[in-house]
Amino acid sequence: MSSLEASKQSTFTTTGLVVGYALCSSLLAIINKYAITKFAYPALLTALQYLTSAVGVWVLGKLGFLFHDAFTLQTAKKFLPAAFVFYLAIFTNTNLLKHANVDTFIVFRSLTPLLVAIADTAFRKQPCPSRLTFLSLFVILGGAVGYVLTDSAFTLTAYSWAFAYLVTITTEMVYIKHIVTNLGLNTWGFVLYNNLLSLMMAPFFWFITGEYSEFFSEMQSRTDDWFQFDAFLAVSASCVFGLLISFFGFAARRAISATAFTVTGVVNKFLTVAINVMIWDKHANMAGLVCLISTLVGGVLYQQSVTKSVNVPVTVNKAIGSDDEDEKQLLVEQKRDSTI
Repeated sequence: MSSLEASKQSTFTTTGLVVGYALCSSLLAIINKYAITKFAYPALLTALQYLTSAVGVWVLGKLGFLFHDAFTLQTAKKFLPAAFVFYLAIFTNTNLLKHANVDTFIVFRSLTPLLVAIADTAFRKQPCPSRLTFLSLFVILGGAVGYVLTDSAFTLTAYSWAFAYLVTITTEMVYIKHIVTNLGLNTWGFVLYNNLLSLMMAPFFWFITGEYSEFFSEMQSRTDDWFQFDAFLAVSASCVFGLLISFFGFAARRAISATAFTVTGVVNKFLTVAINVMIWDKHANMAGLVCLISTLVGGVLYQQSVTKSVNVPVTVNKAIGSDDEDEKQLLVEQKRDSTI
């Protein structure tokens, strides 16, 4: 295969991963919002998502549909801090969706590219973003802030969770990128470790938040009608999409920078907002939608500002390979990426 053909194949692969992540992320936000409305137990909901993803990867690995790295205690110890930050990010995200509307979630999610760019430069020794890149990030920020300012809903509880989410998701974006490029696991290995370790932490949060008592009290009060089909469908859908976004999320992290990955998550909220306007009674007005367009424009400007400087890994599709040569190639690529 010529270098040009390899480059085109890599571009298509990377595009597919980013589109898959954007689609799953947009739909998962909607599904999670619906699920947390029908099943108001954030810690238990996230635990079920982790369980589905961990078991799904293990079963598909046993059936030969995919290959994942073996679970070892030594690797688990190295991955544990990243899994802890990931769990906090998902936990605060779910609680934010429980206590606030989607608009509030979007504005705090939109703040992360700017903070990730700063953190990448300060802690991961990445090159300082260009002026155009910073301008595009501030356009995203300004558009998102203007969007939410059209919504007068405000509670201390909601914004406390929003601030906690902002801190944890920024930390997670930068730290997970470091782990992805240095630990040496393949994509499904990351999915297995991330979800299995998060599942192990779930009972702790379930008890310290007191959610377990709320859950059992609710079940006791529904002795004859404890099973609700609509809640079952919502939770099941969130679990399935949780598995899909695990793969696309980690694979996309390998293919693009931490900031580009974060901006992708911001821009794909357009679909989230569109559905939000149609199904929920609390949303921004037309002025807010104009601000949303500004956020999307900022995303386009960012992509333009980094297109010439981003080098895409040629063999990102190797992440799901099953032979030793694939694993060795991944280690070489990760070593190369960590020195750029």
